[in-house]
Amino acid sequence: MAKSPSFSCSACAATFTKWSGRCDSCGEWNTISEDTGLSVGPGAKSLGAKRGTGIALSDLRTEEAPPPRTASKMAELDRVLGGGLVPASAILVGGDPGIGKSTLLLQAAAQFARGGLKTIYVSGEEASAQVRMRAQRLGLGDAPVQLAADTNLRNILTTLEAEAPGLAIIDSIQTMWLDTVDSAPGSVSQVRAAAHELTTFAKRKGVSVILVGHVTKEGQIAGPRVVEHMVDTVLYFEGERGHQFRILRAVKNRFGPAEEIGVFEMTGAGLAEVTNPSALFLSERGTPSPGSVVFAGIEGTRPVLCELQALVAPTPHSQPRRTVVGWDGGRLAMILAVLEARCGIPFAGLDVYLNVAGGMKISEPAADLAVAAALLSAREDSALPADTVVFGEISLSGALRPAPQTENRLKEAQKLGFASAIAPTGGKAYGSQGMTLNLMSDLTGFVGEVFGAG
Repeated sequence: MAKSPSFSCSACAATFTKWSGRCDSCGEWNTISEDTGLSVGPGAKSLGAKRGTGIALSDLRTEEAPPPRTASKMAELDRVLGGGLVPASAILVGGDPGIGKSTLLLQAAAQFARGGLKTIYVSGEEASAQVRMRAQRLGLGDAPVQLAADTNLRNILTTLEAEAPGLAIIDSIQTMWLDTVDSAPGSVSQVRAAAHELTTFAKRKGVSVILVGHVTKEGQIAGPRVVEHMVDTVLYFEGERGHQFRILRAVKNRFGPAEEIGVFEMTGAGLAEVTNPSALFLSERGTPSPGSVVFAGIEGTRPVLCELQALVAPTPHSQPRRTVVGWDGGRLAMILAVLEARCGIPFAGLDVYLNVAGGMKISEPAADLAVAAALLSAREDSALPADTVVFGEISLSGALRPAPQTENRLKEAQKLGFASAIAPTGGKAYGSQGMTLNLMSDLTGFVGEVFGAG
């Protein structure tokens, strides 16, 4: 049967089954016309002719106050969040098993609750008694945090709606399940549906939600990537099992800078904040040796100094090894190729090992020159001065490109007692009074001046 046409008024959006010259709803004349439909296609598969409610529009000049934030009194966590917790925000925290995600969030929940924010901690992996035992071990037994242990999302949302907390922590999203989705907890469809329900609940009810996410063998948060698009902030909790350092890194933040880091130290009493990570990463450096170079880096908005270690040795194998920990292996191959093509320094027949001390992971290109210095120092068996920092980007032509925020790097190095720096020309080195700057324009000049003529 053919569908009868519908008519609507352009002035008041009232709908009618037939045309007329005057709108009976608003009284305007010649405003009624036949609807052409929002989309073309079968009514069951498309929007058809039915119209929705108009939405309010605003221009770019609309001035709104910045969202209020609730500080946790954990300076490193507040730094990564962009200054504190934003109401009605959804945060996803991922990390390796046993790295300390639950410990960090339990400490954060206790601090938020002590600050007056009503907090509910929902565990889908542990019983409430286990969470209480951890809280007692961390000295948080008196914190006014409410606990629950359940995995049924319908029950959890019903409880959150009735209690109306300011913050809800879900540990973890992979254990939650909806009774409307026919699949096991942790599957792609369950994780997507659970994340969608929790994020929309946060926006509708004004509740901040923190979701804990498992990670895969590659270090990515398990489940569909759309979950990271749904939430406002994505944090990764990084660290090596053999080191006590833990790094909380923001890879996405709609309310603050991305790539910001917070540094913690794992102790018997939980995670302790590290206010000066540069001093901590360099605390075990000891006497300078060949292959050891201090790199002045920038993580987010904070300057961080760390040690790069390189070892170059003859290989007993036909194919030399290239092993990298804490840096990009492809970029190491590029640096080795530039050293050989532009400076005539071959690494054929040599095993190359590169390590970032302290479990730190570096991604910025400004570490190129420090890596090259470490490789050359190890190959020539010549140590750089103990009070020297190195940074700069290397191009494929062998030229050195200036690194951003040169001034902040030099200030951090000077604060820790470094007296000289090797950097590319062109960087803004204001505020480097008292430091000796060795400015290099290309890699060939750097090799000749620092290590001799190749």
